[in-house]
Amino acid sequence: MSNKFVGAHTSAAGGVFNAIKNAEGIGAQAFALFTKNQRQWKAKPLDSEIIDTFKRMLDDSGILPKHVLPHDSYLINLGHPEMEKRQKSYDAFVDEVERCMLLGLDRLNFHPGSHLKKISEHDCLDAIAENMNRTLDVTEGVSLVIENTAGQGSNLGWRFEHLAHIIDKVEDKSRVGVCIDTCHMFTAGYDIRTKEAYDVTMTEFENIVGFQYLKGMHLNDSKPDLGSHVDRHQSIGKGKIGLEAFRYIMNDPRMDDIPLILETIDETIWPEEIKLLHSLEEV
Repeated sequence: MSNKFVGAHTSAAGGVFNAIKNAEGIGAQAFALFTKNQRQWKAKPLDSEIIDTFKRMLDDSGILPKHVLPHDSYLINLGHPEMEKRQKSYDAFVDEVERCMLLGLDRLNFHPGSHLKKISEHDCLDAIAENMNRTLDVTEGVSLVIENTAGQGSNLGWRFEHLAHIIDKVEDKSRVGVCIDTCHMFTAGYDIRTKEAYDVTMTEFENIVGFQYLKGMHLNDSKPDLGSHVDRHQSIGKGKIGLEAFRYIMNDPRMDDIPLILETIDETIWPEEIKLLHSLEEV
């Protein structure tokens, strides 16, 4: 049995439980989903029938809750320079965590935030951590999983130091984690294309952040070049990162037992990409 749990960000259109069905349809052992429309602030609450159906279907699928990586709305910016908009983001974020709690899921993946060139990086990172602490105070059982970014525009979280800064300020370390997106990491300037480069980057991650915080990965190749700070995903092995980097990941025990999620651009080949990634595992 493989210790790698690979899947994709599947559609929850028509009900959150459809993400499970769509994951099973591509042969996934893990999946990601939005628990509400990711481009809207408000969503109607999850009713008990939907929650029960989701839990039953997840149980039947054999996919464990810890191998599900929900993603929050793209609108949320916990480090927004304007207090009113920061509060709106916080309120929406708490709602996202509560939805995960209702569905029996134990982690929520999110993009940390952007300073919009109106406040300093330091102040923005502090605001993100403060809103995470506020969220942890009013929720339970769900870890807040910070995703590294490509550093496009004024987005923070592209340097490992940003992630470490936030984690350092979070009071309950047992409920904070990190999701590494390979495309974001690469375009942020961290090379993983050769074994030497991969080892250097992962050693840097270990020393600055720590693998104990790794709660998931997004496995994506990259259209743009190393260090370009542009977030454009590509199918596995067809971009600037190349296939070998994914071989290193699939044989790295530090990536065992966490959701490894494809967000690659051609969902029609997700079943083949899942098989391809498993084929890279050395027995």
